[in-house]
Amino acid sequence: MNPLFKIGITECGKWDKYASWAQRADSQIEIVKLSWKESNIADLDRCHGIVLTGGEDVHPRFYGSPERVTELDPKEVNERRDEFEMEIIDRTLRKDLPLLGICRGLQIANVYFGGTLILDLPSAGKPGHSKSQGYDRTHPVKLRAGTLLEKSIGADYGEVNSAHHQAADRIGKGLKLSASSDDGVIEGLEWMELDRKPFFLLVQWHPERMKDLESPFSKNLLYEFTQAVAKKEYHATAITRPHT
Repeated sequence: MNPLFKIGITECGKWDKYASWAQRADSQIEIVKLSWKESNIADLDRCHGIVLTGGEDVHPRFYGSPERVTELDPKEVNERRDEFEMEIIDRTLRKDLPLLGICRGLQIANVYFGGTLILDLPSAGKPGHSKSQGYDRTHPVKLRAGTLLEKSIGADYGEVNSAHHQAADRIGKGLKLSASSDDGVIEGLEWMELDRKPFFLLVQWHPERMKDLESPFSKNLLYEFTQAVAKKEYHATAITRPHT
């Protein structure tokens, strides 16, 4: 049986979680691992949508502060991955493919568009976003009315998981805020103007590993992304909208 369509997911330490989550929409979706280790950028040409995953810190040289890399754990910086995923974003945009960025995916996409990052949230007085004793934290997020993110999730406020010590600071050109935490940390970005652009959502939480995968912040986000991918691949069959 032919797959419905192919979704490319960038390699990370918990890649299997993302792949399993994407196939919750439909088991016939084929998942393509886009690996910085293998430099298999050409495999993107087989994909109908892209997911940028979480993981290491983006090297600050990509947003104009190379000297600040000394403030980061060297084990958590991977320039080869940064460069590979910058090319992934570039090709995805040139091919007008739907894109969903998760955690680090939001951060590197924001940097791609000329934005900057908060190097360390606890040092900036916002400690409630990193893992606690090895587990994701949870906190509420507020979604801006009228945004694609709010329409996709079908809610304007809710609880999400959190496992990051960096965040978007200055928002990249052409992007706008779509969600934030109560302490002002950016939790969602999207196109400033849709203007016939492809589906493009960036979220700071981890929808692929929420305790409640039936939450609209996981299930509905996946549905809207895979629907956009299905429309891109005209042979694909529409996926049934989840009940909320």
